[in-house]
Amino acid sequence: MVAKDADALYCDMVETYHILDYRALPARQAARLASGLRPSSRIKMALSGVVVDTETMLLALIADAVRVLAWQNTRDGMEGKNAPKSLAALLANGGKDEAGVGFDSVEDFEAWRASMIGGDPRA
Repeated sequence: MVAKDADALYCDMVETYHILDYRALPARQAARLASGLRPSSRIKMALSGVVVDTETMLLALIADAVRVLAWQNTRDGMEGKNAPKSLAALLANGGKDEAGVGFDSVEDFEAWRASMIGGDPRA
């Protein structure tokens, strides 16, 4: 767990057990406490490769269903145009939309913007 993400493990240990220095614990006790962390803890999600916890994903799926039901009652919905984007898909893709456009920093966005409009990113 430490090799995967030491900061996530530290934050989880502080949040769950109020242990500020888990390295001071005997190794077996620290391992036992780490294995007892909830499945939605930062480190367990990082180890399993899960981006969003189950509760958040279920809420996004419910919101998607409600949005689609409301959209179906509009003129666009009846014509099959302008369908709402899926929040669940957005969450599952780590915040990037279906086209894969997403930015990790302001600089990344500015560079992309400059390439799209053909200008200087500092302008």
